[in-house]
Amino acid sequence: MTAQDKYERRRTVHQKLIANPELKAAVEGAPKAGWSPEQIAGRMRLEQHRIRVSHETICRFACSKPGVEEAFYRPLPAHRRRRRPCMHRRYQRSRIQDSQILCHRPLAIAKRQVFGHWECDLMMFRKENGKVKVTSLVEQVSRFTVAMRNEDRHSEPIMEALIAGRPLPTQARQSITFDRGTEFPAWRQLKDGIGAVSWFCDPQAPWQKGTVENTNGRLRKHLPRSTESTSLTNQYLRSICQSLDSTPRKCPRYRTLAALFESNLIAISSRWE
Repeated sequence: MTAQDKYERRRTVHQKLIANPELKAAVEGAPKAGWSPEQIAGRMRLEQHRIRVSHETICRFACSKPGVEEAFYRPLPAHRRRRRPCMHRRYQRSRIQDSQILCHRPLAIAKRQVFGHWECDLMMFRKENGKVKVTSLVEQVSRFTVAMRNEDRHSEPIMEALIAGRPLPTQARQSITFDRGTEFPAWRQLKDGIGAVSWFCDPQAPWQKGTVENTNGRLRKHLPRSTESTSLTNQYLRSICQSLDSTPRKCPRYRTLAALFESNLIAISSRWE
């Protein structure tokens, strides 16, 4: 017998549904009738059973080794043999087309050879400081940074803010790369609003848009998670971005990001005149 087996045996002694066969018999028929653990526990409280059980106890037993061996989890609504973490967020694949995954993005964009392609992310703050978030945008070639205030993390207001943001020539806003966060499912509005194509990182791979992730680290010096987000204004965010964009960087040979962005804009404008 392994140490894990000994541990599980010690645990089962304290489980109500194993220690009380009468209680288990009263509970196990209800899931087969389509009852959820919460309904079972609530009904037992209503009927004032001598021995009661919480919905959490039922769920734990269903996912325990004895419960899985008895297939106790099968009639439950979720019929999962393993529980999800409480804060788990489902990946909704149907919202994003396969053709929009980064592996289909032209190689020239990934190599920063084409101006006008952006990366986008949403900066969060502590819940107790309000629902306001900050959308950060970074142009890949110049690393030019734009930050905007958002009242919450709902997708439609974020896309509307992107559309109503800084007016740029079409060639300077060709595409935006997002991660798979629940903040960006309304990406279709971008195509209709400003003609920008949307690209998406692989699931759980935000590092694939490393430029904006790195920039967020720089923005965090001015906007830590403890920031009172409700007091943030777009004017203040612009002043932070101006400070970043006017700072010389090593990657563009110590030119400022604003100067590099402006030179690319001029080159595009002269090319299309």
